[in-house]
Amino acid sequence: MEKMNGTGNGGFSSTEMEYIRRHHNQEPGENQCASALVKHIRAPVPLVWSLVRRFDQPEKYKPFVSRCVVRGNLEIGSLREVDVKSGLPATTSTERLEVLDDNEHILSIRIIGGDHRLRNYSSIMSLHPEIIDGRPGTLVVESFVVDVPEGNTKDETCYFIEALIKCNLKSLSDVSEGHAVQDLTEPLDRMQELLISG
Repeated sequence: MEKMNGTGNGGFSSTEMEYIRRHHNQEPGENQCASALVKHIRAPVPLVWSLVRRFDQPEKYKPFVSRCVVRGNLEIGSLREVDVKSGLPATTSTERLEVLDDNEHILSIRIIGGDHRLRNYSSIMSLHPEIIDGRPGTLVVESFVVDVPEGNTKDETCYFIEALIKCNLKSLSDVSEGHAVQDLTEPLDRMQELLISG
């Protein structure tokens, strides 16, 4: 997992930097911090996107979400009320869907309320196809920008949010790769059943 804190390229490959430049133009203000993280997942983009695009069901892969309620249809401007599991310095979060692009595989959300210290938080996630060990894989880029809370430094704020995002991306990877393995083995199981029954 790589990261960028607005200084240099933070160890990103040229391909990763190109995706960040193209889709993650987060412009932090004076009292804000911003960062981007990448994760390589051994599962094809359509599978990973099927989890990411579910603005109404973040708990499918986000381990800190206990419950999510979306009112009305799932569309740009939709709001979700998220309940956060205990152990984090938050209990609820109100989030608005800013971008849901099924062609480019981009999801963007903005936090507009809730019981937490993340003010003016917005994030962008983009998914990009790649080949990993000869199989279809997915490069996920997630970036964010947020106000630095009073009493915290930019580094502390970025470190905390990066840790949360890393957990989410690891979980997304685990869930996606679990489904991908299942998708690969199911046809084999069916072939074996046919051979045995035949």
